[in-house]
Amino acid sequence: MESKETLYELQDCPACREGVGCMEHEGGWCCYVACMDCGAQTAHFAYNNEAERIEAEKKAAYTWNIGKVIRMDPGE
Repeated sequence: MESKETLYELQDCPACREGVGCMEHEGGWCCYVACMDCGAQTAHFAYNNEAERIEAEKKAAYTWNIGKVIRMDPGE
């Protein structure tokens, strides 16, 4: 079983080009990457167990790094 160490690298925000991307988890069932500055985020990637969580995080990171984000303002 893999450890919970980071398995990906997040680039700067593809929307604002300045913000830092942060991996977020919603209630233990999905994850996404969000910009800490402008609020842009990826789609949500669902998972049911630890192996799927790791794959979901990799998909979210990949989606972020290729610039597929939804622009939202902080607090929305």
